[in-house]
Amino acid sequence: MTFSGWIIMLFSVSFVTCLLSWCIYKVITTPDSNEHIHSPSDIDTHDDDT
Repeated sequence: MTFSGWIIMLFSVSFVTCLLSWCIYKVITTPDSNEHIHSPSDIDTHDDDT
């Protein structure tokens, strides 16, 4: 692999790793995240109707 290929690969992997880490951090540290649920858990989709 060429030097520029290594640079692009390292940048891409670093970016995705940082983005994943930031997302996990935000999910773990968000206070009252249970209050932000936008849909009820008892939605009836009528899948069992025949």
